[in-house]
Amino acid sequence: MATAPSKFWQKHRGLVWSNLAADDAVHIRAALLRPRFSCLLDIALEFGPERLRDEWEKMVAEPTPEVKRARAPVERILKNIEKGRAIASTSN
Repeated sequence: MATAPSKFWQKHRGLVWSNLAADDAVHIRAALLRPRFSCLLDIALEFGPERLRDEWEKMVAEPTPEVKRARAPVERILKNIEKGRAIASTSN
């Protein structure tokens, strides 16, 4: 029996449209293959930037054409998220 999708993933329904009850890792990896700053930022806020980076590093370790295509924008987005986090932590 399939479980209901979490509230968080309902906000990002299009990532894994064929299986809304898919594991978090499946959703995160789908988002990384179609990198949008706002979506990846939401994921980083929900699961932590470390989880996002960890999933990305697993994907890069087994490169596919999709990973190669997403690499530059994902790396740029992850760096910007990390910079923003660093700025926010020093201003408090």
